[in-house]
Amino acid sequence: MTARSASGPYSIAMDPGRFLTSSLRSSPHGEVVTGILAAAISAVDPANAVAKCLQRDDNHLEIGTQSYDLKAIQRILLIGFGKASLPMGQAAADILGEKFTKGILITKSHHPSLAIDNPQLSIANASHPVPDESGVEGAQKIIHLLKETSAEDLVIFLISGGGSALLTAPVPEVSLHDLQMLNKALLSCGADIDEINTLRKHVSQVKGGNLARLACPAQMVSLILSDVIGDPLDVIASGPTVPDPTTYTEAIDIIESYNLTRDIPSSILAHLWRGASGEVPETPKENDTIFECTHDIVVGNNHQAAQAALEKAQEEGFNTLLLTTRLKGEAREIGPALAAIARQVDATGDPIPRPACIIAGGETTVTVHGDGPGGRNQELALSAVEELANLEDALLIALATDGDDGPTNAAGAVVSGHTLDQATRRGLNPAEFLARNAAYDFFDPLGDLLKPGPTMTNVNDLTFLFAF
Repeated sequence: MTARSASGPYSIAMDPGRFLTSSLRSSPHGEVVTGILAAAISAVDPANAVAKCLQRDDNHLEIGTQSYDLKAIQRILLIGFGKASLPMGQAAADILGEKFTKGILITKSHHPSLAIDNPQLSIANASHPVPDESGVEGAQKIIHLLKETSAEDLVIFLISGGGSALLTAPVPEVSLHDLQMLNKALLSCGADIDEINTLRKHVSQVKGGNLARLACPAQMVSLILSDVIGDPLDVIASGPTVPDPTTYTEAIDIIESYNLTRDIPSSILAHLWRGASGEVPETPKENDTIFECTHDIVVGNNHQAAQAALEKAQEEGFNTLLLTTRLKGEAREIGPALAAIARQVDATGDPIPRPACIIAGGETTVTVHGDGPGGRNQELALSAVEELANLEDALLIALATDGDDGPTNAAGAVVSGHTLDQATRRGLNPAEFLARNAAYDFFDPLGDLLKPGPTMTNVNDLTFLFAF
């Protein structure tokens, strides 16, 4: 018997040159730094992550700790949604070979096209972070396919960050336009991902365990690339295949706590109130029998990426520290605090001496007050400019691992001890741009926006402090 493994042109080829900015090009340490960034992204290669836990040997299939006799399985279906769905889907299809029956993958529009040579794989391109009609059409195809499953079928879900927006199936009384208004309101009010997804689950036919409800009685396995702090399965992509601990009442409380009642369409408010009063069934909970035949495996996360970066930094001779992978809060408040750590390294050698590489992972938020596009990593970097000013041989780099930071084509930005001086010479006041949530417009003329393009993976954000 010969074991099958993934061997296609869909793994990440992460060229460190994709991370070069003006400051990194002029730095004698630029090549080393970009190599560390590339190592972090390469460590969460979606295709490799799938191949590590999905192994086939003729009619024997192992997925994590679960074993399946393929002779007893009628069909194997692949259902993927998220920014990493293409490489995950192609890797899984390659491993399954002729045993693979059919699959539907929803990915983000404008992502690079991977060579797809499998007529059983259907691809939908949808919008993120605000859902669109393509996402609705893709979700309806998935719903239709899952309604045909039997107990002899195996459904493999491939879930990655961005799945909440890409897999879009609002309840019948809520229109796509209303859902788009909800998403825009939530993304600009400062709500965190847990709160956003609580709302998304309760206006959806597929989120919050409802996708598993549709696929039952089939056997189900979810391979999950986590983009949420702490890897809570019910929050990643709004937990479509796991029990949902949140309620309609909690969804209403979130709307009221952010004073969003006037910004939320009446159809959504009415649905939530009907749910809170018991007129609409709740999302599936932990004791629901549909979860007796489901298994969930996290195949990659922020800690994995951060650890790979640390190991690469150690190889390059840095003293290293993983500060946290649970960083959260307002981006403009986190930036100065991290920059202050770099100053502490310079002044006392604490918490580690030069040459130092300190990494913090997680996901901050931006409350939009101005007319700028936002972007949490860019805003974090902008808020650190003044605190880092004139600190020699130091860098702060804020990076979204998926290559997209908010509604811009940047993944973050680079700040050095010379950034404030360079900006001042161009008439750029960081405080003014921060007040407008316009970090992109501040860093763009400096050439210090990170623009690696889509990475085809997504495991939250990473912030790097370097003191050489």
